[in-house]
Amino acid sequence: MTFNRRKVLASSLAMGLAASGVQAQAWPAKPIRLIVPYPPGGSSDIIARAISQPLSDALKQPVIVENKAGANGNLGADFVAKSSPDGYTLLLCDTGALAISPSVYTKLQFDPSKDLRGVTMLAYSPHLLVVHPSVPANNLKELVALSQTKQLNFAVTAMGSAPHLAGVAVERASNAKWQYIPYKGGSQAITDTVSGQTQVLMNGMLATLPFVQNGQLKILGVSKATRMPLIGNVPTLQEQGIAGFESGTWQGILVAKNTPAAVVARLNTELIKVIRSPEIRARLSGQGAEVATMSPTEQDNFFAQERKRWAAVVAAAGIKLD
Repeated sequence: MTFNRRKVLASSLAMGLAASGVQAQAWPAKPIRLIVPYPPGGSSDIIARAISQPLSDALKQPVIVENKAGANGNLGADFVAKSSPDGYTLLLCDTGALAISPSVYTKLQFDPSKDLRGVTMLAYSPHLLVVHPSVPANNLKELVALSQTKQLNFAVTAMGSAPHLAGVAVERASNAKWQYIPYKGGSQAITDTVSGQTQVLMNGMLATLPFVQNGQLKILGVSKATRMPLIGNVPTLQEQGIAGFESGTWQGILVAKNTPAAVVARLNTELIKVIRSPEIRARLSGQGAEVATMSPTEQDNFFAQERKRWAAVVAAAGIKLD
């Protein structure tokens, strides 16, 4: 009788310890890595650093921003895609650029649509068409005319990136001519355009506007359907003859494909609260980014649409990279 009672007590204790172990593992139970697949200073990096502390406060765990740049964001994205699907490794990137990669790269080491799943979109920032102040052009028409008589170097954040394809689309629609100079991120492309080593740039407004405001770059147009209130005197590229043209950077959060639905749902809820907070919203809007949130399903659908959209541009331009 005593033996059986001891067995029952031991079994109950083991079950209790197991239950405690499960509770201890409740997400999140350790620090979270927020991977930015670009160098510091770009749009994704700016947003990551803006939300990391508020998200840490909400989840009661450290949120550590890590820059894993390379291969137009694909190096960092591949790292997250192959990480443990437990919600402790997040990807914050330009989801539009990520949607372009399958069409551009012939040897992509992962499939974004199969190996990653959306959590939420965070913000949208249109591309700004800017030039070095020494360039004698004050609008798209004048820039196109200049490009037909003089070589203009067009800085791109990376070959096959969203700004690169936006530049290609504008070039084809306007009959402009420029030489593309690839960089490893938006901050480096901006630096060389500010210094005059390159003359033309299209890049996200969030990272580019400060250089326009301090006079280091001259703005010629914005790639949005309607004018941006923050720079209401700047005409859109549609107004300047590029019919139906709209592009920009869409910063969003993704995780490894099999991350538990409950974890994705919690992340979605907390991220939306953070990005919609008056402080963060005001901070981003003051730099030209609009808060734009989505459910995980909405983000996955958006990603699929962007893949189709940019695949057509890539095919028309004949762009392929290893």
